[in-house]
Amino acid sequence: LRTIPLFFSPQDLYTAPDSCEGRCREPYSPEDECHCNTECERYHNCCEDYYRHCREEGFSSSRDAITEEDLLQVSEQLYKADHNKARPTDIAINPQYQAAPDETGDQADRSPLPLYKYVNEELFSKPTYASFIKLLDNYQRATGREEEVTAEELREQDNFLREVMKTELMKKLFAFLHKKNRYGSEQEFLADLKEMWFGLYSRGDGEQDSSGFEHVFSGEVKKGKVSGFHNWIRFYLLEKQGSVNYFSHNFEGPWDTYPDVLGLQFSWDGFYKEVGSAFIGSSPEFEFGLYTLCFIARPGRGCHLSLGGYSLSIQTYPWTKSTYGNGKKYIATAYVISS
Repeated sequence: LRTIPLFFSPQDLYTAPDSCEGRCREPYSPEDECHCNTECERYHNCCEDYYRHCREEGFSSSRDAITEEDLLQVSEQLYKADHNKARPTDIAINPQYQAAPDETGDQADRSPLPLYKYVNEELFSKPTYASFIKLLDNYQRATGREEEVTAEELREQDNFLREVMKTELMKKLFAFLHKKNRYGSEQEFLADLKEMWFGLYSRGDGEQDSSGFEHVFSGEVKKGKVSGFHNWIRFYLLEKQGSVNYFSHNFEGPWDTYPDVLGLQFSWDGFYKEVGSAFIGSSPEFEFGLYTLCFIARPGRGCHLSLGGYSLSIQTYPWTKSTYGNGKKYIATAYVISS
């Protein structure tokens, strides 16, 4: 799945993690750049900081490692805790044409009708939805244009984070990460969420023009193509306004209730998105929580989860050209793998 502009290779924007921080005793995966399991010494493929991190008394001792089984279990817990998700009667979609893999780049509108037939907008009065929607108009979508963040927009960020942290879903996520020794307090977690998601960095020539939240949830335009834009609420609101035109889908998930997953082809004011994968009908806190979990547990790699008994993978990438705090990485992108 390629959700970054085709004129860049992934290596131009991101680098795979080459550290054992938080990864000790992870099972071997061929997609990893280097390894942190007990066999890596034998095969001479350990990460350089293996000995520093992977000791019993270290941060990444075996009891703190986030295993594949941990991810399957906690993702099912978060799935069950998404009490604000849409009910089956809240949304009616019309997926129409399913594009073959060799058709997603055609920029052909094969679906004459909108994707959304109906959405119960009472959903949007729920506190996490309402605070999420207020964030969507805070961004210049063109990369290379400096973001000017007002005091009101900072308050909107804080309000959204406060509202999602009130939910059972985000409290369960914090409890899991706290148990795994990633955060000492909810306040520390909240402060880090604000930096990793809303901290600004440059996708252009030095301008503070982007953030993880803008890229993933609101969407950007870079060199004539849509970049990011993986949120169903944003899509619905713009389709309703007439600025998004649904073309086709290349993937439909196995769920018979919400949240579901679609891989979409669409245009946004004439700018094309070849594959825009998105959860459909999930609450803002569900997406925000799952992407955060995967960014912390499996940055730069496939993060394998389970939702309602079905397998799902999320891909995240860290932004590597600038950092915050003590060398921490911002979120560059996060999306459902829909292929």
